[in-house]
Amino acid sequence: MAKAEIVAEGLYFGEGPRWYGGRLWFSDFYERAVRSLGPDGDLRTELQLQCQPSGLGWLPDGTLLIVDMEDHRVLRHGPGGLADYASLGEHSRHLANDMVVADDGRAFVGNFGFDLDAALAERGAEAVLADHPKTNLMTVSPEGHVDLAAADLSFPNGMVITPDGATLVVAETLGLCLTAFELAADGTLTKRRVWAALEGVAADGICLDAEGCIWVANALAPECLRIAEGGEVRERVETSQNCYACMLGGDDGRDLYLVTARDSNAAVAKKNRSGRIERCRVEVPHAGRP
Repeated sequence: MAKAEIVAEGLYFGEGPRWYGGRLWFSDFYERAVRSLGPDGDLRTELQLQCQPSGLGWLPDGTLLIVDMEDHRVLRHGPGGLADYASLGEHSRHLANDMVVADDGRAFVGNFGFDLDAALAERGAEAVLADHPKTNLMTVSPEGHVDLAAADLSFPNGMVITPDGATLVVAETLGLCLTAFELAADGTLTKRRVWAALEGVAADGICLDAEGCIWVANALAPECLRIAEGGEVRERVETSQNCYACMLGGDDGRDLYLVTARDSNAAVAKKNRSGRIERCRVEVPHAGRP
């Protein structure tokens, strides 16, 4: 097992890491900011927001999209500044969450579906995993129109799109699996199937490599796993605390960035700057989206 090194700390709770313009961009939930990290550890705030951000992505023209968790919307930030882009309210429940943006600018956005922290406190993790409300995956057209992409998902979280644009894989955190769909040119998702069952692994953020394997941040443990289709664990990277998201970046796409924190519970995370960015060198480079 490889061990990651800490390259930045003092965050509240990082999410949605994306490699863009030679830097790792990510949201810091309770800082209410979009931040970025340079390869040398230079940490800076790119946008200070009024909202709690999560998923990030870029349109083909370089416009940044940001998921506003609490108000169930997607914001856009371009040369004209920050503006509303899409309203997710019809299909999003409790908190909007992670997002992936395809090459053509179509975005897919997940959501919690219910108050996870309250349910864990009341019923415990085992009971919540066994029985929880299902929710939707949404699609946002390049014009900002929102539709239902798929229903009955168990906490849809991180997503990847294969380099050919033909397959979308979503982490169902509470389903303990990765789920794949065929992705049509018009954004329609069909032929749902289990890409990998993940025993004991609550898949949070994910990223794809050039051999078709998916790195999976395990929200239940201090680790990130490289999973082949079917569920075989090919590699394991140890982190200093529980791992909630991951992204391949660097000049050659072989730097695995890992977003970690002491706890995902909002009451805990808001009070403690335990969030870190960690990094590990790997052999197989990044592929696909994000």
